[in-house]
Amino acid sequence: MSFLNLKNKYTRLLCISGLIVISDQVTKALILKKIPLYRLHGEGITVIPGFFNIIHVRNQGGAFGFMADQSSVVRNVLFIFVSALATALVFYFYKTTPKTKPVLASGLALIFGGAIGNMIDRLRFGNVVDFLDVYIGSFHWPTFNIADSAITIGITIFIFYFIFRDFDD
Repeated sequence: MSFLNLKNKYTRLLCISGLIVISDQVTKALILKKIPLYRLHGEGITVIPGFFNIIHVRNQGGAFGFMADQSSVVRNVLFIFVSALATALVFYFYKTTPKTKPVLASGLALIFGGAIGNMIDRLRFGNVVDFLDVYIGSFHWPTFNIADSAITIGITIFIFYFIFRDFDD
C-alpha cells in the first residue's frame, strides 16, 4: 500500500509523520547510546571517506545554529513556541489540502513529522541531537538528523507544488 494512495488523508498524515518521528527518535537514541558527544567535524564514524560521517553533536540553536548564542531559556521558549506554531500551521495546511493533492499532503506530513521529532528533543534536552555530517574536503554542511531531512524534503515538495501547481493531479 502506497502512502500516496491512502483513502483517508489523516491516515496518511499519521503514517508518514509517525514513521518520521519514530525513525528520528530511534536513530537519535542510538546516537545518544553508542556515540560519544563530539564537538568537531571529522570525529565519529566515517561512512564514506571524504564525504559522510556519523557524529554526535547537539544543536543549541535553530537551523544553521540560528540563535545558538542566546540564553538557554530564551532559546527553549522561542523554539518550542515556534515549533508548536509551525506544527499547528502545517496541520491547518494539511487539513485544507484537497484529497486530489496527495503529493502536497505527503510533503506537509513530512514537515509535520520532522517538526514533532525536533520538538521532542527540545522538550527533552533543550537542544536537538544531530548526527549526519556531510562534507567535501574541509567544507561541512551543518550537521543534521532524520527530522531535518524530512522537513527539507517536505518544504521542497511544498515549493515545487507552488511552482508547478498541477504536478500531482
